[in-house]
This record gives sequence, structure tokens and C-alpha cells, in this order.
Amino acid sequence: MKLTILFGGASFEHEISIVSAITLKEKLAAFDLTFIFCDSDHTFYLIDPSKMKAVTFSKGEHKKMPQLSLTQGAFVQKSLFSTREHSATVLNLIHGADGEDGTIASLLDFYGMKYIGPRTDASVFSFDKVYTKYLCDAIGVKSVEYEVLKKSEHKDISFEYPVIVKPARLGSSIGVSIVKEESQMDYALDTAFEFDDTVLVEPFLEGVKEYNLAGYKAGNEIKFSIVEEPHKEEFLDFEKKYMDFSRSEQVLKAEISEELVAKLQKNFEKVYDGLFEGALIRCDFFVHNDEVLLNEINPIPGSMANYLFADFANAIEELAASLNEKKRIGASYEYIHSISKAKGK
Repeated sequence: MKLTILFGGASFEHEISIVSAITLKEKLAAFDLTFIFCDSDHTFYLIDPSKMKAVTFSKGEHKKMPQLSLTQGAFVQKSLFSTREHSATVLNLIHGADGEDGTIASLLDFYGMKYIGPRTDASVFSFDKVYTKYLCDAIGVKSVEYEVLKKSEHKDISFEYPVIVKPARLGSSIGVSIVKEESQMDYALDTAFEFDDTVLVEPFLEGVKEYNLAGYKAGNEIKFSIVEEPHKEEFLDFEKKYMDFSRSEQVLKAEISEELVAKLQKNFEKVYDGLFEGALIRCDFFVHNDEVLLNEINPIPGSMANYLFADFANAIEELAASLNEKKRIGASYEYIHSISKAKGK
């Protein structure tokens, strides 16, 4: 199968995207892979697969490789005497801004390209944690209580400490703090506001269990991964998640009841159906006092959550085969012609 892996982007998660792409080179080694890197200045480069190493990008060696532009249905490589098109299905592997905020989805839609990843509307509701809360309310999925703080206003929170403070539009635990007492709050807010003008505050839940579940839709059926119970300390900071995203070995299935598995899958289905078709996503759930709560939607999970699937390559093939062509609206000019005819022009 031919597949183009698109990675990089202008975001705080730029390096994590590179790590994910390198990991998928190994996991999808049987595929005919093309690697396209989006630099932080939004220049696209065709990367030699043999150069898919972290130092290629950290040392700027990618800038010696061919630059690409976009045309209908393909990335284009132009030289003095020829033009070559790269038109395989695209796997959007850009984490954070650009990849998960809807920018790349809109660009690929605009150029009529087939791609695996969240569409623009799905990106809006999963990239912004406040909007994710709104989505939960709309579809009947429970989530952790929250309050929203804006950089431009001063407002006291009503929750008792400890609380978690997190930027609304960032992943990978960037800017996230656990605040155990009021004296730590100002520093936590300063940290979070470095990355976003909007901050989410949630109560820190004692005794919570966390479970991760990934899935995608092939045909009319959602295909679920195993349920993982991640081994965590209080939370994974950026450095730990950076390493976590390079995982390629399948993890162990959580030792939980079939009843709880069914509850997690039911909540996942509510989130996915009608919004995330075309994407492989991971939902992170809390279970607190026997209640399932959605913590976060990962519309482009690190390394595509390959470690949760027994046959990840097959999952990508099934998903690619299930992508629907976006209906394009043509221009007929019938209205202008009828007006012109009526005026005798």
C-alpha cells in the first residue's frame, strides 16, 4: 500500500511529530512510504526515507532535500525539466497546532486529497479542551468538572485544592501543573498562559483510574484497540510523553471487567460517530467512583497509538480503504447565464 506520512508543523509538539513519524517508519515498513516534512515556516520537503532520523531535522539537513508545492490531488515536486506528483493517501501525523487544529485538514480538503486524520469540524472540538467539554455535554458523555480562566481577566476558582491547570489548546502535558495549594496558583497560571490565552482548571481526582482506548471506523463498524491502563505517576510531563510517543511494542491489555470495557467502548462510540470518520483517534478516560469520565480526545495520537493494536498495519489499510471521497461542488454558471439571456446579453 502507498502512503504519504505528513509530519512536522509549526507547533510546540513539532518534535513529537518527528518522533512519531520515525516510529511509524518501523511499524509500517511493509508499506510503500513517502515522507513529507512540514517545516515550522510551512515549507514542505520530500524526505529521503534513509534520512528519517531526528538529527536530520535538528541539524537542518532536510533543507537540502526537494521542496514541494500543492496542486489538486497531490504534492508536486518541480525541477528544471520535469514535474513529479505524489498522490498517495496522506496520513496526517502533525501533532498540535496545524495538524490537530483543522489547518492541515482544511488544506488537504481544499486540494482534494485523500487523507487519514480528523476533519476540520472534528479538529475544532478535540483541539480546544473547552470545546471538548461542550461536545461532551451535547452527546451525553460525562467529563471532569471544570472552570475556564482567561488571561485578560482575573477570576478566583471555586474548586478546593488540589487542582490541575492546563492550557486549553495544547497536548503532551505542555504547560500543565498540579496545584496543591493556593500559594502555587499564580505560578501555575503564569506557566499555562505562556502557551495559551485560555486555561482550564479541573479538580484533581484522588483514587482515579485511567484507561486509554483507540479506534477507527471501517465500513459501518468501529474497530476498537485493546484497553490500556497506563502506568503513571501524578501525570506524564512533556519529557516522559516525548519518550512515550516513540513506543512501538504492543502494550498489555488492562485487567478489567468486560462490563467496564463495554462502558468505555460505548462512550468512545458516542465521541467518534458522526464526527471523527476518517481518523484513528484515542480517547483517554477516567474511572472515578465507578463513573466513566472522558478526560481527553487525541485526534492524532502519538505514533498513532500503534502499540494498542495487535495488527496496526492492517488497521491503517482498513481505514484507508474506508475513506469517503469528499463531494466537490462544481460551478455551472446557470444563474449568470439566465440573467444574461434575460437581459439579451
